[in-house]
Amino acid sequence: MGVRVLGPRDLAAARAVIARDPVVNVFVDSLVQASGLDPRRGAEVWGYVDKGALEALCHAGGNMVPVGADDVALRAFAAYAMRRGRNCFQILGQARAVDQLWSILEPHWGPAREVRDDQPFMVIEGSPLIAPDPLVRAVEPVELPVLYPACVAMYTEEVGVPPQTGPDGTFYRSRVAELIRAGRAFARIEDGRVVFKAEVGSVGSGVCQIQGVWVDPEYRGRGLAAPGMAAVVELARQIAPVVTLYVNAFNLPARAAYERVGFRTIETFATILF
Repeated sequence: MGVRVLGPRDLAAARAVIARDPVVNVFVDSLVQASGLDPRRGAEVWGYVDKGALEALCHAGGNMVPVGADDVALRAFAAYAMRRGRNCFQILGQARAVDQLWSILEPHWGPAREVRDDQPFMVIEGSPLIAPDPLVRAVEPVELPVLYPACVAMYTEEVGVPPQTGPDGTFYRSRVAELIRAGRAFARIEDGRVVFKAEVGSVGSGVCQIQGVWVDPEYRGRGLAAPGMAAVVELARQIAPVVTLYVNAFNLPARAAYERVGFRTIETFATILF
């Protein structure tokens, strides 16, 4: 019984843990598939092992994300994290698990810059309920200079610090470029200006996750968000049929737009920001 760093030989067992809830676990699923659990290709993933069986995971990179962890596993992950020291800039995942981790870690890692303890995790499994915006499309690689400022504005508004000075600064532009090349960045661009955008940030097993939803402040209140999201859902479902996202509970306009499109809440997430 205990926690250890996983490696490629653990991939099948790790993916079996993720597969218990592939929708909620899409973020870690995407990262594990990309790295193959090789620490040279991605962040560490810790495993909680009991009686020789892998029972739970914890992604331990810039984002610390527990997966499939009960109370015993969460306590074990917290103890291991304290020994290793904090190298993440946020803890995120299902609210129950994040809350328990933070209750143990806060005396050692706190105070947090911000605690977001109520983030509805939403899903849509079919076509959007409203007509999509026909002007939302995949961003072309040559349009990186157009999209990137909108991504920076979104990140700064959402996270509270600019990515160039925050923990994402060293690779944020390259990450945006990577999403464009992969055909996973979508926007409505008018006269060389992004007025709506979103990306598919994670792709798992039949599931993908939308991130970075943003409307230019000068265009807010004009009804662009819901049709824009309907278009993104249609495009995202060509990547994976089940589409997810999570949103801050206090962001009532965004939640209303997502519900108009057909998203429903199935879980509550939480995020601890440092």
